[in-house]
Amino acid sequence: MPKYRSATTTHGRNMAGARALWRATGMTDADFGKPIIAVVNSFTQFVPGHVHLRDLGKLVAEQIEAAGGVAKEFNTIAVDDGSLWATGVCSIHCHPAS
Repeated sequence: MPKYRSATTTHGRNMAGARALWRATGMTDADFGKPIIAVVNSFTQFVPGHVHLRDLGKLVAEQIEAAGGVAKEFNTIAVDDGSLWATGVCSIHCHPAS
């Protein structure tokens, strides 16, 4: 079995606390031998261009698990033109020069 970087949190006596946290997310003993792959998602209901990303993140996670991995999704900031207009940044950087 290949050694994954995630083994630092899934194996060893000193990592019982980390394994407890993984188990709290639904992982099983069998999952600890699989690669754990992060799915970074900027889904939000506040940015129209990001609304579809919930479904896309789910699809990516399903494919990771179908390939034998463990998918764990987390969110990141969603930036759009509307939120940048308030800062003045968008008027400078968001539109191509004419």
